[in-house]
Amino acid sequence: MPRRWTILIVPHSTSSPKSYELGERTLRVAIAVAAGLFLMIAGAAAVLFTPWATPSARLAAHENARLKSELASIDVRLQALVDTIASIEQQDQRIRTLAGIEPDTTGEVASKEGASIGAGKALAAVGSALPKPQRFASRPFLGRLGFGGARASLDDMLRRATELSKSFRAVSDTLSRNVERMANLPSIMPTAGWLTSQFSKSRFHPILHTSRVHEGIDVVAPLGSPIVAPAAGRVIKAERESGYGLMVQIDHGNGLVTTYAHILRIAVSVGQRVTRGQMIATVGNSGLSTGPHLHYEILRNGKPMDPLTFVMPAGKITD
Repeated sequence: MPRRWTILIVPHSTSSPKSYELGERTLRVAIAVAAGLFLMIAGAAAVLFTPWATPSARLAAHENARLKSELASIDVRLQALVDTIASIEQQDQRIRTLAGIEPDTTGEVASKEGASIGAGKALAAVGSALPKPQRFASRPFLGRLGFGGARASLDDMLRRATELSKSFRAVSDTLSRNVERMANLPSIMPTAGWLTSQFSKSRFHPILHTSRVHEGIDVVAPLGSPIVAPAAGRVIKAERESGYGLMVQIDHGNGLVTTYAHILRIAVSVGQRVTRGQMIATVGNSGLSTGPHLHYEILRNGKPMDPLTFVMPAGKITD
């Protein structure tokens, strides 16, 4: 015997309830009709309210997703470009400092926050230069050319900025080495006075009464006159030595060593770092000497050199 169902409807009023009887076949037809109506409504909603309804809408959605990816890529490149420019600015400030030029603060990126703001402004500038948004359903590839060109330009800018940064770094490192080398070059006379004996392979010694090599120069000056370091370096000797009397020796690096003899008073100690112009001793008459003067020597890799060849024109303080 086929199953049957009874639907009972009870009204809120005092009316009598109503009942309906449905057979199994009728119920199945009603369910099928309801499912069909639901599918029709869902299909209509998909056509009206989703981006996947038509081929043109699907293409537009795909282009929008691609453009979002392009914008994210451009933003990353812009941030890298801003960071590289900030690095170049730092190198520029360093080079200006080494060259004695006033720092330029007009384009300085002060912080990462500032760098992010810079990236945002740069992105806005790029965006303003690109074509205005179009309906991709009718012209699906119009935006691709604009963003592709912008990405290529950013890649070129980033590559060039990286090359400039490397170049600035190389120049800055070279300048730093040169500044250090110049700071360690004995380019001024260590005392003011009168040159009485020059560097010579054969000079008659006033005390020993024999000709011998004179591996330095003699500068006559009043007793107690200051002797200054002609360059930056480290004191390696400060003692009394036969013939030299009280003497000081400074290692300036790069194989350069200077010696100061016949000193009255030593003002530095072994191991002390000195700078150009710093007082290291006073002129005296100690050792084999006929009167107050400074005997000044320069050795390069252990070989005696004429000290006058190292003195710059502006560094001459002799009369």
